[in-house]
Amino acid sequence: MRAFRSYPIIGAALAQLAAGVVVIAMRPALAGVIDAGSLFWASLGVQCAGAALVTRLLGLPVWWVWINLFFPAAMALALQAGDFPAWPFGVTFLVLYLVFSNTARERVPLYLSNRQTAEALVSVMQQRGARRFVDLGSGLGGVVRRLDGDGRIARGVESAPMVWLVSLLLSKLTGRGLILRQDIWAADIAGEDIVYAFLSPEPMPALYEKARREMKPGSLLVSNSFAVPDVEADEVWELPDRRKTRLYLYEMKGGAAAA
Repeated sequence: MRAFRSYPIIGAALAQLAAGVVVIAMRPALAGVIDAGSLFWASLGVQCAGAALVTRLLGLPVWWVWINLFFPAAMALALQAGDFPAWPFGVTFLVLYLVFSNTARERVPLYLSNRQTAEALVSVMQQRGARRFVDLGSGLGGVVRRLDGDGRIARGVESAPMVWLVSLLLSKLTGRGLILRQDIWAADIAGEDIVYAFLSPEPMPALYEKARREMKPGSLLVSNSFAVPDVEADEVWELPDRRKTRLYLYEMKGGAAAA
């Protein structure tokens, strides 16, 4: 299951394949009971619902469930239309690239932190007297906007073009937070008190090594949901939200040289 979360497009494709096998197996039995038109719609319904169900069972992010639910229907309707123009597919592909480009390049999906997580991070900063905060892979910037102000300086780092643009506009409109379009591996985190990330299992070892090399002693790396393999967290906060979010807190002891 963890491999599918790191490479969700593979899991999504397997979900469609599994649903297709079910459709092929059930068609002979249904063919003798219903007419051809009804058989088409029944097969399409099973394909859509089955792909979405398998996607959910694989534990992929919820947007992949919706993609697998509607993708077969969209393709079927486009093929039936015959003269359906090609440009919507190009536009859809471009939008998906601009929003989810991180997923293919860095194996980091677009995870959005919820309100309870933002409030927990406020508590972390208050307890530690922290002033500087950065969100690596800040998405739409909700955490950055919540944490900025009241003596705190918060910034976000985001590389997906469309997501960065939306978060930048929201930051400008609210006057809260600084959003940078930058690769997380190039981000300067040396002066930060709290570095927060909600990424995926795949980059966590490299992220921890970056934090260990660059962050100052006493600063904190906070990972949402994904622990660093073979490294015991100094604290684990379980939040009272629906998905029982866990925050893994790693205090920096003095850089790589001191480790």
